[in-house]
Amino acid sequence: MRVVVFVKATADSEAGVMGSSELLEAMGRYNEELVDAGIMLGGDGLKPSSQGKRIGFDGTKRIVMDGPFAETKELVAGYWIWEVRDMDEAVAWVKRCPNPMLGYSEVEIRPVYEMSDFAEIMTPEAEEVHGRVRAKTEGQ
Repeated sequence: MRVVVFVKATADSEAGVMGSSELLEAMGRYNEELVDAGIMLGGDGLKPSSQGKRIGFDGTKRIVMDGPFAETKELVAGYWIWEVRDMDEAVAWVKRCPNPMLGYSEVEIRPVYEMSDFAEIMTPEAEEVHGRVRAKTEGQ
């Protein structure tokens, strides 16, 4: 099962406050453990939302909004993509993580939809186009 593990933003991360060199090293060692265990497929830290944009969709209309965005608790400061046996294994790995922020922080784990989750509504045409996309992305 694939999951995305979100490191939730804090006031410090949104202000661009960097952690210590010790934290950077500890996170690097943790990421290395994840890779060595075959868990980590990808991941990165994200710059503050002040450097980002949001695009709102309303029918055919697109609205571009500049950061920063309100409600820091709803923002993401980093992410991993993991392949795990189940949610329990993901939780166990997150519990081993060094605190990714300077103070209190939260990490959220969300399962990724697999194509099998769409079996009831999958048409041959949709399956074909998604198969092409998957083949192209895996070949990059």
